[in-house]
Amino acid sequence: MRILQEYQPNGPTVFMQDPSELYRPPASTDRSKIDPVGKNKDEFRTYVVDPNDDDWGNVVKNTYYTMHTHQTVEFVRNMKQKYGKLNHVELTIMEALDELNKIVDESDPDVAVPNIYHAFQTAERIRAAHPTKPWFHLVGLIHDVGKILAIFGEPQWCVVGDTYPVGCEPAPSVVFGAESFQECPDRGVYYDNEQLEEATNSNTYGIYNEHCGLDNVLMSFGHDEYMYNVLIGNNCSLPEEALYMVRYHSCFPWHTGGDYEHLIDDKDRQMLPLVREFSQFDLYSKTDDLPDIDAVKPYYQSLIDQYCPGKLNF
Repeated sequence: MRILQEYQPNGPTVFMQDPSELYRPPASTDRSKIDPVGKNKDEFRTYVVDPNDDDWGNVVKNTYYTMHTHQTVEFVRNMKQKYGKLNHVELTIMEALDELNKIVDESDPDVAVPNIYHAFQTAERIRAAHPTKPWFHLVGLIHDVGKILAIFGEPQWCVVGDTYPVGCEPAPSVVFGAESFQECPDRGVYYDNEQLEEATNSNTYGIYNEHCGLDNVLMSFGHDEYMYNVLIGNNCSLPEEALYMVRYHSCFPWHTGGDYEHLIDDKDRQMLPLVREFSQFDLYSKTDDLPDIDAVKPYYQSLIDQYCPGKLNF
């Protein structure tokens, strides 16, 4: 591994409270309770905090409020420029997966299981359901590799959690809603702006044109966007569908909440079923049935050699 910038490969474990995991359920034994978007309606993603008896809930609330305050248009552009250079470290995919074992999601119900197990669990479940789509198997393996941002010292509110468009009015399904954006500097500039509303009727659209497509939208910065840029920046040969899944798998307000329809284009509509299909494997792969990593690793190494070979710039 060649070090490109300040980086501590033997540094301490990074503990993160991943708000995108806390309220998602363990695997359901009754698959009929899971709707087509991979969501168990009765069990999860209810962000209700009891201030008297919910320490983790308050941690999650604080994380999202911080995220919704500081993830501005300027911040996202700066982060895309900073990490778009891909000059922090060189790693193979397997080396990057090993680095994820330094990241412990303290709010994850499966905290005892290292992150690398979730990667292989997701991949193996996809492999069982879609045996003829090797690129899909690899997406399951690498979808969270972008969390290596935490190893670079980035705070969790710009690494994990649900993503959403910045520079426009937040949608109702964004976690904790409009109240959590009250201190965001973009509020009153790109939305909640009476003059803008009177002049252009575009508070909802903000800086975007109607149906501009998600590829032309600035998403809150996190591990999705970062890993997408790692893949395209290293000329990985994964198909467009795979890259799309990696880039938008955390955009729950869109693919599960049904919001931001005014921004999506025909490509997004075509990709939506694929993202929803991936989501159910991501959400429901954390079980006690742990894969034998040594046994399956040669298969996934062959996929890496095919689609993302050698050292990648991160």
